[in-house]
Amino acid sequence: MTFDPLTGTVVLILFGSTLVRSTFGFGDALIAMPLLSMAVGVKTASPLVALVAVIIAVTIVFRDWRDIQLKSAATLVIAACFGLPIGLVYLSQVNEQIIDAVLAGLIITFSLYSLFRPRLIQFRDDRWAWLFGFCAGILGGAYNTHGPPLAIYGTIRGWSPSHFRATLQGYFLPAGTLVAIGHMLDGNVSSKVQHYFVWSIPAVVVAMLFGRFLSRRIRNETFMKSVYYLLIVVGLGLMVKAVSM
Repeated sequence: MTFDPLTGTVVLILFGSTLVRSTFGFGDALIAMPLLSMAVGVKTASPLVALVAVIIAVTIVFRDWRDIQLKSAATLVIAACFGLPIGLVYLSQVNEQIIDAVLAGLIITFSLYSLFRPRLIQFRDDRWAWLFGFCAGILGGAYNTHGPPLAIYGTIRGWSPSHFRATLQGYFLPAGTLVAIGHMLDGNVSSKVQHYFVWSIPAVVVAMLFGRFLSRRIRNETFMKSVYYLLIVVGLGLMVKAVSM
């Protein structure tokens, strides 16, 4: 349980990713997964991010539960349940180079979408939630990156910022808990994962408190644009890592 430089790096990454999630409601895995994958490998990063994500989701749901669109969240969660096992199996059977390359493509694509936001049709009901939830489940099981399909869906549905943040947490809490349980049953929560998780808890708590403070004061658009540009750089770095392997 010693605190070495690598542990410090992991804690710092989780602090930053938790700060983004607590402030804006999503984005933690898109930051933590590529950076942790480069630092400790995706098979350590994935269960670690899943465990931390459950703590974050519980806190945000407790704070913003009144703004959750319950029907949308329930539909997304049910659909994700069918995708989660596929993602968990995919993680255990596909080599890390392929996972890194796919994750890099996902991050870059989502970041570019978020920056330029093409004009989209607007869904007036939740009939398409099944597809987006299923895709989110697969990505969540494999990489803990539920966010991209959900963020795109929330944009098309035209949710307000408060409903957007809260409804995503209504999904993340049950779906993230299932992912964490799946990692435990699969034996992915190794002693190394437990080591990093224990050391990260104080940083995660501080980041959640600071994120709550920022969410009431910072302009979302300016900050998120900076995050998306950073994610593009991280995605390119992860793609270079995958090719070099």
